[in-house]
Amino acid sequence: MSVDTAPWGVKRPRFRAFMVRPAERIAAFRPGASDGGGSVSLTRFIPSSTITIPCFRIPPNTTLMELTATEAWTKIRASAQVVLPEQTYRTWLASTESVSLSDDTLVVSAPTKFAVEWVEDKYGQLLRDIAERELGSPLQLRFEHQGGDERIEFPEVGDGVAGESSTTTPEPDPTDVLAAAVALNERYTFERFVIGGNNALASAACDRVAKAPAAAYNPLFIWGGTGLGKTHLMHAVGNAIIEAFPERRVAYVPSEQFTNEMIDAIKTGQTAEFRERYRRIDVLLIDDVHFIANKEGTQEEFFHTFNALYDAQKQIVITSDRPPQEIPGLQERLVSRFEWGLVTDVQPPDLETRSAILRKKAGEDGIDIGGDVIEYVARNRRTSVRQLEGALIKLLAFSSLTRREITLEMAQDALGPEHESLGDPILQISPEDVRSRTAESWGVSVDALTSKRRNRSITVPRQVAMYLIKTHLDLPYSDIGGLFGGRDHSTVIHSVNKVEAEMASDSAFRSRVRQLQQDLFRN
Repeated sequence: MSVDTAPWGVKRPRFRAFMVRPAERIAAFRPGASDGGGSVSLTRFIPSSTITIPCFRIPPNTTLMELTATEAWTKIRASAQVVLPEQTYRTWLASTESVSLSDDTLVVSAPTKFAVEWVEDKYGQLLRDIAERELGSPLQLRFEHQGGDERIEFPEVGDGVAGESSTTTPEPDPTDVLAAAVALNERYTFERFVIGGNNALASAACDRVAKAPAAAYNPLFIWGGTGLGKTHLMHAVGNAIIEAFPERRVAYVPSEQFTNEMIDAIKTGQTAEFRERYRRIDVLLIDDVHFIANKEGTQEEFFHTFNALYDAQKQIVITSDRPPQEIPGLQERLVSRFEWGLVTDVQPPDLETRSAILRKKAGEDGIDIGGDVIEYVARNRRTSVRQLEGALIKLLAFSSLTRREITLEMAQDALGPEHESLGDPILQISPEDVRSRTAESWGVSVDALTSKRRNRSITVPRQVAMYLIKTHLDLPYSDIGGLFGGRDHSTVIHSVNKVEAEMASDSAFRSRVRQLQQDLFRN
């Protein structure tokens, strides 16, 4: 990205649309790294290699109402292409088209109803942020399916670039689930995943599954809130299995796509082919399984698919926004089967983990960010990894647009007061509140929690209180130990891990801890 000063005499950003191969992922914008000809060099992960990107230009002083729908969407999509992985862009945005632009709403069409829901859920907020930044005012984006063919094409991942195709296109095999599966994201690997107390058990379980599919933890069920890393871990499992066992057939399928494929199979009389192709795979990765809740037909079909794969000793990995028994409208027999293996969760990252995530992301993208900026962002983005990544992208874009180095002062300007005043009710709870309420819940005294006593009636609530303080209040391990009779940090780490393991294996204990969490932090 560069700033154009001619011929109008005012600084206006010029945005460039580009496409690179998966192995040549763009690492970062380099503020000020111009080649002198009005274009920008962006570093790849290939040493000493740069690319020059042709610019997309909209004349300055062009208001939103002066743009056509096509111009507005082209501008938004071009900027989105810069920050999204190539395969993601080609799969979900390349085939979208603008429909209309009126007042403050841009209507965009997608090729299928599923694509509409997927783009809105996964990329809607990112696209709205880009629209406001690029067009100078807030813009509502509405995604619609305009009818026609409901089949979505998933491009090949290879050495070709966008727009290249062979002279002949073979007919897809109706029994090949891999032809319709969403491609795995090559960026989502175990090496790029930051492990912390909030996700250690889930990460270890995924690593075990990737090394020995179907040998342990089958099925593996991972649950947690949006943007915490469930999908990253699922893709990491798939990528690792493909690398270690290239003969294995791995399919990543969002549950909504499973539902749509089943409906299409019923409509076209191809239910036998539908069942066959799902029973031929070796590893099934089902994302967001809670979407099949209250869909009796889909649950019936998935029940039989699950049984067939499990009986054939094929690996199944499932993600959801909540544990199986808490998904409303989910058949009891599916709940039971989901709990046959290991049920584990990912929680919001603590301060240390958030800081580590920011440092890793910045390092991967070649961005030089000081420790004070890292701490500022980490303390003010508490909810999810996706929030952290969004803040980092915003800092990078702001730096590129304003030609300023990323400093604490610039971060405060870029992220603004709204970033600082998140109104997080967690901040109103003190460690003493946690100790008191935990002791009350287990029927013991606070003094007992801080004592040297080690009988189970005291140890369990003490460990739970440590877990809650670490998970929600971000205190260092050593400080938490000081709150419980001067215990050292290793004791606190053990306690947190112990509670996480018990919550994963004991549903009654998990429900009790979750109820205490709600009483403390959501009132």
